[in-house]
Amino acid sequence: MVTKKSATASNQDSLGQGGELHQSGPNSMTTNHGVPISDNQNSLRLGVRGPTLLEDFVLREKIFHFDHERIPERIVHARGTGAHGYFECTQAIPELTQAVVFQQAGHRVPVFCRFSTVAGSKGSKDTPRDVRGFAVKFYTEQGNWDLVGNNMPVFFIQDAIKFPDLIHAVKPEADRGFPQAASAHDTFWDFVSLMPESLHTVMWLMSDRALPRSFRMMQGFGVHTFRFVNEKGKSHFVKFHWKPKQGMQSTLWDEAVKISGADSDYLRRDLYEAIQSGSFPEWELGVQVFDQKWADKQDYDVLDATKLIPEESLPVKIVGRMVLDRYPDNFFAETEQVAFLPSNIIPGIDFTDDPLLQGRLFSYLDTQKSRLGTVNFHQIPINAPRCPFSNMQRDGMMQTQVPKGRATYEPNSLDEVGESLGPRAQPDGFRTFPSTVDDGAKLRVRAESFADHYSQARMFYRSQSEVEQEHVIAGLVFELSKVQLNHVRLRVLSHMRVIDEDLAKRAAQGLGLDLPPAAKPASKPIDMPLSKALSILAQQPPIAGRTLGILVTDGADKGLLELLLAGAQEAGVAVKLIAPQVGGVKLSDGSHRAADEKIAGAPSVLFDAVALLLDQEQALKLCTNKAAVDFVADAYGHLKAIGHDGGAKPLLDRAGVSADKGVFVIKTGDDLLSKVASRFWERRHQVDGTA
Repeated sequence: MVTKKSATASNQDSLGQGGELHQSGPNSMTTNHGVPISDNQNSLRLGVRGPTLLEDFVLREKIFHFDHERIPERIVHARGTGAHGYFECTQAIPELTQAVVFQQAGHRVPVFCRFSTVAGSKGSKDTPRDVRGFAVKFYTEQGNWDLVGNNMPVFFIQDAIKFPDLIHAVKPEADRGFPQAASAHDTFWDFVSLMPESLHTVMWLMSDRALPRSFRMMQGFGVHTFRFVNEKGKSHFVKFHWKPKQGMQSTLWDEAVKISGADSDYLRRDLYEAIQSGSFPEWELGVQVFDQKWADKQDYDVLDATKLIPEESLPVKIVGRMVLDRYPDNFFAETEQVAFLPSNIIPGIDFTDDPLLQGRLFSYLDTQKSRLGTVNFHQIPINAPRCPFSNMQRDGMMQTQVPKGRATYEPNSLDEVGESLGPRAQPDGFRTFPSTVDDGAKLRVRAESFADHYSQARMFYRSQSEVEQEHVIAGLVFELSKVQLNHVRLRVLSHMRVIDEDLAKRAAQGLGLDLPPAAKPASKPIDMPLSKALSILAQQPPIAGRTLGILVTDGADKGLLELLLAGAQEAGVAVKLIAPQVGGVKLSDGSHRAADEKIAGAPSVLFDAVALLLDQEQALKLCTNKAAVDFVADAYGHLKAIGHDGGAKPLLDRAGVSADKGVFVIKTGDDLLSKVASRFWERRHQVDGTA
């Protein structure tokens, strides 16, 4: 690693005594053309907090090269799925924005939404510990608006110039090509331990937020601070939030690992089956709106993408809803070819000087041109606006339009001699908000207001419930146990000590390491008020949208089965029948019932709760069936509700299941369905042996 001293010396020595030029040293960082780079941490901006400048050739070369590293698969967010639907305004806000989608309650526009993992390749699994992409394309009357975000409101880095480094660090290590879709390795933890700004998002990554039960059950965030601009030209800052009507829910780590083996397409299958069954996923769109005066009073910089605005300090106002009601007709043509760009905005929405956002405005367009092979990717049906569009841009690879007219430039005077009217700029078109910059100097710096890297990480961790804190610690211990370089582990623990001493102590105990000295923050952390909104378990999830797996055998009680099926349908709970053989079973009245799955192909990790409707003699037979024993043992170990009819007792005993609030004899059917979204956390100490 080049120190500041050696880098400076290298720059000074580039000119010899007689002024002759010398090549940079082997450790000097340069551009692809050999120009020495003095700062690889900050983009060139106008003033300390001003916009990033197009002349920054270091940023452009670095991002441009990164965007073209993979073809044709996306470099990040390669594995994903999507669906069509609509957005409906539920609360008009013309006083805040002239954006057409927010002018009238009840107004609807089509949308396409894509969910994805970040780190893995297109062929990876659905359920790794990872950030999830949450991108929505609004097809409005004034053009496409792309709200391109994640299921976490913060990101690892503050400046776009570090994005290639972050992704290179989390991708499979360059010399060995693994691990795939995983952050539990040396290069990722080495990078984040050297970039304290990443620590807040690392806390989210180690939490349950990184293991969603379903795309339908996770929040979405625009991440950046954007602008609303109303018809009079008045501006407000805005943060965007998607809140799932299905509630939030995550999987346990052991559950996620087993799901990936049972069904690597688990999350995309879940979305597909929900839409096909008519249980359309729905989210509310909320906004946090504020002005510069409010922003100046906060202990953090609202333009820092590693920071969030706690909902307790600024409540989220619900202004609309999104319903996904149609799966793509062709996965490649739509989901794979859809191209999202943060630069796609409409009148009434504008950018801020967030340095991460500024870099994305360049990077995404460049990436889409590379991945889809043409400047005309906007003509692909999934990307094309639903409103008329016209300009003087012509030709290019895969041109599908046939523009008419003689003039391909503007202004032109051919209109005056009878040619068809060409496109012209309109006074009511998009106008950039005339924001001002405090300092006009061109600088490669990081604003001092971006220097606090620990306070919000501390707030997030301390806002979690006891159970969720245990999961964060377990995530840290697992990930760092996969790290082979002990100095990296110790450096991470030194940061954890600044975030929370008990967190660091418990993580060190889990690793069997002595605590290192605490890291020295660039800015002294503060204790922010805790935020209940940051805890998943603090929210009560609804029953609708969950799945119940019912294990049945020959002789199963038909009346109880029908009771469960009817109750599940009324409650909006999806049901799958599992039997020893997929051909089905003969019920207690002699009738035949086909099964949805064979037990070996439908482990309990795929369901939110399970029911066991077993003839006692058949239950005894299942005691020698490992898949059946694992079905019950895993449901118990994953703290799920297990309802049974009494005949299942031999199998319960064989699986080592003890009766508790979540293990009970079904009486009405509602007693199980009311618990289908519940976890019985008090059971965890008995399961993991820590009681």
